[in-house]
Amino acid sequence: MDPNDLQNCKKLVWNFHQKLDTSSVSKIADVISEHTHTNHIWRGYYPFNEIQGAQEIAEIFWIPLRNAMDHMQRRVDIFFAGQNEIDDFNSTWVVSMGHLMGLFDNAWLGLQPTGKMAFLRYCEFNKIEDGKIVETAMYFDVPHFMVQANYNPFPKATAAHLVQPGPMPHNGLLFDQQDPNEGKKTLDLINSMISDLGQWNSGMKLEDELRRTWCEDMIWWGPTGIGATFTIERYAKQHSGPFRNAFSERSKTNHICRLSEGHFGGFFGWPNFTAKLTDEFMGFPATNKVGEFRVIDIYRRSQNKLAENWIFIDLLHFWKQQGLDILDQIANDESFK
Repeated sequence: MDPNDLQNCKKLVWNFHQKLDTSSVSKIADVISEHTHTNHIWRGYYPFNEIQGAQEIAEIFWIPLRNAMDHMQRRVDIFFAGQNEIDDFNSTWVVSMGHLMGLFDNAWLGLQPTGKMAFLRYCEFNKIEDGKIVETAMYFDVPHFMVQANYNPFPKATAAHLVQPGPMPHNGLLFDQQDPNEGKKTLDLINSMISDLGQWNSGMKLEDELRRTWCEDMIWWGPTGIGATFTIERYAKQHSGPFRNAFSERSKTNHICRLSEGHFGGFFGWPNFTAKLTDEFMGFPATNKVGEFRVIDIYRRSQNKLAENWIFIDLLHFWKQQGLDILDQIANDESFK
């Protein structure tokens, strides 16, 4: 692909976000329509799921969010683009990750306003064709937003969760052209990690398996309900080990997009995989039910190892499949109203 074409795709998405974030609420549908294909598909976390067309995307997701979050601004930590390995590098996608921040002044998803600053952690993949966005995956950490609104659906997290920072070197905004060889190194390393993970049990000690592709002082920026964890030893103890112990019958990985640019890369699926909950997880007992995991993973490579990983998991969707509807709980919690 011509590097200039990749740069043009970045400019398209960046300009779209600038117009979307500064437009009046009444013009949101028009801005989306201007930058997207007529049959644009938008995939978001539960309860939004899959939406098609500018008007519905505006009415179902963006307008309620903008009405809830006064003076909302986008704080971008990572921005890059690349071609999709899953379709033999034939499609181009642009990735934006950070927080949508505003004053939580009106109710959203049954959550009552606080009148204080609130952050909605997000990551968005946009597929570009002929100068238009034709497909979007926008994942966000709704449980993190819930905690800020004084409702904690998952109080027994094994790790910590804070407002998550961007890359430690502060180099995540790839506005300029990047060396393609660096992007290839990143994608190759991500693929090696996926190969190790896909075996579920490599026969090696978990920490030694992780050391094949991860820095010793890796940071796994997990979602609320699981949390973030630091170093291989703590990651194995606080997430990877408990997760593998809790699940069986894990399906093969099924990504829609996997790409890289420079030292950054990532992927998403719809869902990425399925697994059966056969032991305790996140403080809840086994259900012996199979659940879907809708996930975005974003990675930063440092030299020849993965150093940081930002993860978005649709835990509301997963637990609803297990019989636990968090949004319904909020709606029926009189003490919260």
